[in-house]
Amino acid sequence: MKNMGFRWYGSKDDSITLQNIRQIPGTTQVVGALFDIPVGEVWPKEKIAALKEEVEAAGLKLEVIESVNIHDDIKIGLPSRDQYIANYKQTIRNLAEYGIKVICYNFMPIFDWVRTDLHFKLADGSTDLAFEHKKVEGQPEDILKSVQENSNGYVLPGWEPERLAQLKSLFAAYKEVDTQKLTDNLKYFLDEIIPVCEECDIRMAMHPDDPPRPLFGLPRIYKNREDMLTIEQLHESRYNAFTICTGSLGENPQNDVPAIIREFVAKDRVPFVHARNIKFMGNEGDFHESAHLSSEGSLDMYEIMKALYDTGFDGYIRPDHGRDIWGESGRPGYGLYDRALGITYLNGLWEAIEKDNK
Repeated sequence: MKNMGFRWYGSKDDSITLQNIRQIPGTTQVVGALFDIPVGEVWPKEKIAALKEEVEAAGLKLEVIESVNIHDDIKIGLPSRDQYIANYKQTIRNLAEYGIKVICYNFMPIFDWVRTDLHFKLADGSTDLAFEHKKVEGQPEDILKSVQENSNGYVLPGWEPERLAQLKSLFAAYKEVDTQKLTDNLKYFLDEIIPVCEECDIRMAMHPDDPPRPLFGLPRIYKNREDMLTIEQLHESRYNAFTICTGSLGENPQNDVPAIIREFVAKDRVPFVHARNIKFMGNEGDFHESAHLSSEGSLDMYEIMKALYDTGFDGYIRPDHGRDIWGESGRPGYGLYDRALGITYLNGLWEAIEKDNK
C-alpha cells in the first residue's frame, strides 16, 4: 500500500525514532501532530515546518495529522466556541501550507477513548489494552486514576492531565449536552470549517467513538453506519469525511465493518483508515486488543483489506494499537514491534489480494 503510515509522538516524547519507522518495510508516512500546543490554540507555522522537515529528513512523508483536538467549548456549544473555531480555521490554513491533506479528529465528550486495563496479560505473555464494561460502572475519577497510574509515564492521546484535572467541572459543563445537542454542535463546527477545508484541500476525517457506546452518561454520536449517514448529511461535502477505525467500529459485534468500508469508501468519504483487530471476551461489549492477524482476534482482516481493495481505496492507512511484546515497555498500545508486525501483515494481505485480482 503506497500510503502506509505509523503514528509518532515526536522526538521529545516517543521512545520510537523516525529511523525505526523508516526501517519498517513498505512504510512511507508518519502520522504526526504537535502535542505541546494547548487544545484550542493556533498551531504556529514554524512548529509545523520543523516537524515536516524532521520527518522528511528521515525519508518519510507527513501528510496526515492526528489530531488537531477540538476544544470542549465547541462540543458543549458555549459562546466562546466561535473564537476556538476561528483558531481551528487558522490551523487548517497553516497546515495546508505544509502539504497536509487529512486531519483526523474526534467529537467524543471528555474522554477520547476508554480502556479499563492498559496491561491486560495474554496467554503468550504479551500485554495489551482491554475494556470491561463492569469496570466503568463506578466513578469516572477511578478510570482517570487507573490510566494515569499505568501509562508508563507517558501522556496518552486524549488524556491530557491539565484538561482532565478539571474532571468534575467538565462533567458539569456537559450535563445538558445530549445526543441531539452534541450532533447540533458538530454541525455548527462543520458548517464553519468545511468551506476552509475545501479552499485549502484538507479533508476532515472523523474518528469513531471508542468504544462505540455511551459511557458515564455522556453521549456518543459516531458508533455505527446510521451515525455515519447522519454525520455526512450534516454538511454535504467530500471534505466532511471519516476515519474508519476497524477496531473501534468492530468493538460492537453488530457493526459489519467490511460492509461499512464498501459503502463509504465507494462514496469517497474515507481518506484515512486505522486497521486493527480486537478479541471479544466474556460479556458482550468486553474486548481486548489483539495482534493484527485474523486468527488472533474476532475481526476478519482479510475481508477488511479486500473491501478496501475492491472499492479502490487509495487513502492513508496505519496499523493501530499493538501489544507490548519482546520486553518493550513504552506508551501502552503504541509500541514499535507489534505495530511493525501489523504493517507487514497488512501489506502482505494487500499484495496477495492485488495479485489475485490481476
